[in-house]
Amino acid sequence: MSRGMYHEWLAVTVMLAGVLLSSCAPAPSEPQVATPGSEEPEPVSGLPLADVISVAVTGDAGAYRFSVEIASPDEGCDQYADWWEVLTEDGQLIYRRILAHSHVNEQPFVRSGGPVAVGPDEVVVVRAHMHPGEYGGSAMRGTAAGRFEPVELAPDFAAGVEREEPQPAGCDF
Repeated sequence: MSRGMYHEWLAVTVMLAGVLLSSCAPAPSEPQVATPGSEEPEPVSGLPLADVISVAVTGDAGAYRFSVEIASPDEGCDQYADWWEVLTEDGQLIYRRILAHSHVNEQPFVRSGGPVAVGPDEVVVVRAHMHPGEYGGSAMRGTAAGRFEPVELAPDFAAGVEREEPQPAGCDF
């Protein structure tokens, strides 16, 4: 399959997933997480995805601390959420929190990071990355002074950021 056909296929896949998610999405103020043992549909791409399900921010302007809750189908170092990141609305990387190990028995899990250099009213996007695989799970959009709500990102949103530093140095377990 050519790269162009793949991107077209991926765009349709994400659009269909968004339609499915919007029909059963919880109210933004009350994020819900699948309970252990519940069946989640397999991503259409066949690759596992990590979902950001909540974001809390503390601290002061220019040096906020983000606490990000992630649900991911971790199975060990061969499949795990390996980072979460904060981006500008136009896709510039502001901060990346590397996750050094899988969270097989801890789902969902929260990891904090910072300082994140943003203003209180600067709109940012928080998303997670899955190894191996890609971005594509649920993301959140909001401000440090406000609240974060689910956002549907275009399949190619900030695609080049994936190769930027910092990068994981491996997986501990």
